[in-house]
Amino acid sequence: MQNFDVVIIGGGPSGIIIGVTGKKQNPNKSFLMITEDEKGLVPCGIPYVFHDLKEVSQNAMGPKPFIGAGGEVLIDKVTEIDISSKILKTQKGNEITYGKLVFATGSTPTIPTFIKGYDLKGVGYIKKKYNYIEELKGKTDKAKNIVVIGGGFIGVEVAEQLAKYQDKTVSLVEMEEYCLYRAFSNEIAQKADEIIRNSGIKLYTNSKIDEIIGENGKVTGVKLTNGNIIKAEIVISAIGYKPNTELATKAGLEINSNGAIRCDNYLRTNKEDVFAVGDCSQTIGFVTGRTDSIMLASTATAEARILGYNLFGIKLLRNFVGTLSVFSTEIGGMAFASAGAIEQSAKYANIDFVVGKFTDVDRHPGSISDSNEMMVKLIVSPRNGAIIGGEMYGGKSIGELINVVGLAIQKEVTVYELLSFQIGTHPLLTTAPTKYVLIKAAEMAINKLI
Repeated sequence: MQNFDVVIIGGGPSGIIIGVTGKKQNPNKSFLMITEDEKGLVPCGIPYVFHDLKEVSQNAMGPKPFIGAGGEVLIDKVTEIDISSKILKTQKGNEITYGKLVFATGSTPTIPTFIKGYDLKGVGYIKKKYNYIEELKGKTDKAKNIVVIGGGFIGVEVAEQLAKYQDKTVSLVEMEEYCLYRAFSNEIAQKADEIIRNSGIKLYTNSKIDEIIGENGKVTGVKLTNGNIIKAEIVISAIGYKPNTELATKAGLEINSNGAIRCDNYLRTNKEDVFAVGDCSQTIGFVTGRTDSIMLASTATAEARILGYNLFGIKLLRNFVGTLSVFSTEIGGMAFASAGAIEQSAKYANIDFVVGKFTDVDRHPGSISDSNEMMVKLIVSPRNGAIIGGEMYGGKSIGELINVVGLAIQKEVTVYELLSFQIGTHPLLTTAPTKYVLIKAAEMAINKLI
């Protein structure tokens, strides 16, 4: 029977980062990662294997950094855990004892069992499994008609990539009024829908799937509740993910109302020396203070770094009170991003707010060839002017500007402070210093506060 000071279950982003960070902080401790897959995938890069990356191998991710730090890896599946004796068993017959145990088991796609025909051949999912995605790509490469169910980030990005093939008809079905409605206000979600349609996707919003139809056990299309039928050889369901907690539940860990492993601010579960990190673990919304389900690799790795420092005692204080969701994507060459509270989530949490908004171009002068329209919207507390959320669209610089807003939210920066924000600008890189969009949006909010 082998013994390790730390055993990590899962080889995704959170598992790798907790392993690397923990081993570097504790070089004399032994670390083992147990993962079912020899090759993994960069989760956020999965949609792009369907066109831009050409091959699944270009999006491969593995535990090489962890091994380089001195960790060991076992390709196997944990089947049983005895928490009281600190022993786990695997599918291949290994028995391993541990000092500390980390659940980094990630999430799995939600299976639409409520839709008739969900089990037909030709229905696929965006699983975070290398071999599965390689097989799915082989099928989509051959298909001429593809339907994607779900207008969240994954569904939109997969549909956008597939629609780049001129010989394919790609349809996207979303039950809400707009795609990406959980991350953006109606104003920006509507803008995103326009770009989606302009990308060659047949978009069906305010639409529900009545049935996935087929012949001889194989998909031939989907039937909407209004009776319309959309032809398809492949249907990809992208309606969300759920925490992968089957093993944790079996081991006796507490599970919250969202199906995630309950843990405290330092990722400790209800069992001594057992931790949970990433998609499988509980998150508390930074702005709302409520139990949330935020599944982002960026969030998972932030948690993992903190846990890596704190496995054998609190060395790094987790000096924020909740998880901040920061989203970004690019559709048809235009970037969209949000952070913290958006208008509808603030209303839902009964939070008072005002909005500051400004639109310009992201270069100066705007006649520079690669300039893009750029809009920044700030969600601001009227009590003290603190920034509690932000949304924006524009060129690629949006991807980093939203991180500035994320930091501002965490550090409780006010719009008054943004007025004296010292910036660097350049004609080829940013909007003009005379009307820097982030600062102008803050100014628009101040006009509503005074």
